[in-house]
Amino acid sequence: MNRIRSSRQLEKECRRNIEVMWLLESLAPDHNTISNFRKDNAKAIKKVFFATVQIARNFGLIGATLIAGDSTKFRAQNSKKNNFNKKKIQRHIDYIDNKLEQYNKALEQSDSENEKEKIKKDIDKHQGRRKEYEKLNAQLKASEEPQISTSDPDIKHLIVRNNITEVAYCVQSTVDADHNIPFDYLVTNKNDSKAMGQMLQRAKTILGTNTFTVLYDKGYHTGSEFKTANKLGIKTLVAIPGIGRASQAPDPNYNSEHFKYNKENDTYTCPEGNILKSNGSTYKGRNYRFKQYKTNKCKACPARALCTTSKVNGKVVQRSEFHKYIEANAKSVLQNPDAYKKRQAIVEHPYGTIKRQWSFDHIMTKKTIQRASADVGFMFIAYNLKRIWNIIRKTNTPRVQAHRSLIRLFTAILTSFEEP
Repeated sequence: MNRIRSSRQLEKECRRNIEVMWLLESLAPDHNTISNFRKDNAKAIKKVFFATVQIARNFGLIGATLIAGDSTKFRAQNSKKNNFNKKKIQRHIDYIDNKLEQYNKALEQSDSENEKEKIKKDIDKHQGRRKEYEKLNAQLKASEEPQISTSDPDIKHLIVRNNITEVAYCVQSTVDADHNIPFDYLVTNKNDSKAMGQMLQRAKTILGTNTFTVLYDKGYHTGSEFKTANKLGIKTLVAIPGIGRASQAPDPNYNSEHFKYNKENDTYTCPEGNILKSNGSTYKGRNYRFKQYKTNKCKACPARALCTTSKVNGKVVQRSEFHKYIEANAKSVLQNPDAYKKRQAIVEHPYGTIKRQWSFDHIMTKKTIQRASADVGFMFIAYNLKRIWNIIRKTNTPRVQAHRSLIRLFTAILTSFEEP
């Protein structure tokens, strides 16, 4: 809560900071004890976080009617050079093979015994390195993952923004709109596209209701996730991504969204009144299946140049298996423009405090998502306690009374979590 995370610095504070000495009843653990406590108690730390959520609910600070979700990246204890994919490993092997070829030629041409001995040592060194990369390549194939990291096996190269990548963990969080209080977090090694459904299931369980509306940015706009939200009975307001350049018509009025779908006979009607039909087949896309709708009227259509650039097939409209869920979300967004505008102010508030104000932009613990989760848990515990205190102390409740109420409630909730 005072922006001190280093185990060694915390060790010093235990011996000189009066607040910490009182809190620990004069116990003075060394840095190894503090470090081990952090990495070995991920589940207990998560329980403490949920205790802060329960405190917020008991003070009436969580409305559970409008929530927002987002993610942020925290740099991990693994450098980019210790993160490998198939292409990078092969590049290293090719480089070593090239060097070995040069060394072998030099060995054949050398007349000096001392020089030959030096070259042989270099050959042995590079052959050893080649075996290491071959072993790494075998591990990558066995894992069936696109990447492998040597310092932290769970870490991945993730897109931070635009085309900039970082070896990092992705932290998903869900925040209540009433007072910008996070009530859930999840540390992952994946990007956002498949995260919403899981976070909504967790939100429904934590809040005990599905009557809330959720706000997400366009990174979460995925058909299968909308289907999950629909099954959970949760209303989504997820930003609608722009149309890719390849899918745009020369005239925006002829983009696919202006083609009317006829549910009764499974056809589309274009802006010119022509009917587009499907052959009944479904095709497999990257993450979904879809149908294609075409018409032979395109050849003679006077608006063809405005509608499509295809010189052979004419206009082709694709309909995803998740289209009705995507359409329902789009309708909700258009009907509630003011609600979506609140998203950034709600969910970016904790991240702004934690990363910008407190400078917590990296994970302290090494190896595995579970240990990283413990470190992130401390961040959100500190945020929630400070946030709750800053809110209740502004009420009419006397400062001392509010402080005592907070401590009593926190102690009672933690006691209820204790193992029998």
